[in-house]
Amino acid sequence: MTRIGLLSDTHGYLDDAILTHFDKCDEIWHAGDFGNIAVADTLAAFKPLRGVYGNIDGHEIRTVYPEHLRFSCEEVDVWITHIGGYPGRYSPQVKPVIQKDPPRLFICGHSHILKVIYDQKLQCLHLNPGAAGKHGWHKVRTLLRFSIDENRIENLEVIELLS
Repeated sequence: MTRIGLLSDTHGYLDDAILTHFDKCDEIWHAGDFGNIAVADTLAAFKPLRGVYGNIDGHEIRTVYPEHLRFSCEEVDVWITHIGGYPGRYSPQVKPVIQKDPPRLFICGHSHILKVIYDQKLQCLHLNPGAAGKHGWHKVRTLLRFSIDENRIENLEVIELLS
């Protein structure tokens, strides 16, 4: 079993509570808009980190983290990208690929809106952890925590951070 802490849109702000909430996680996944390399470095020093760059991330982040990251976690095919849309409204960059070869778990950020949607048509779970940073129009800062056990995605928890 692999325990995952998922966040996005930190925009250069890393709340200490995130490390507390992710303390028992095996890996941290960041769905883009780190904001600066210090956020990425702090997370990577704390737990193994997988991440993608977002639209606000500069050269320093983009040289370390890709735009799209597709990998297997246990027996689950995972795809992380920052701007991905959501079921029924996938972004133009993502749509042809996700329709031809859908992952089991599709993760994106960008909207600052927490979403957990199962795409029946593609048999794919879509996760957007919302925004963990303070910059943006969102009113609640959120994270997700879950486990992958062989081919099962389990124990999904929504975490709200205090402002």
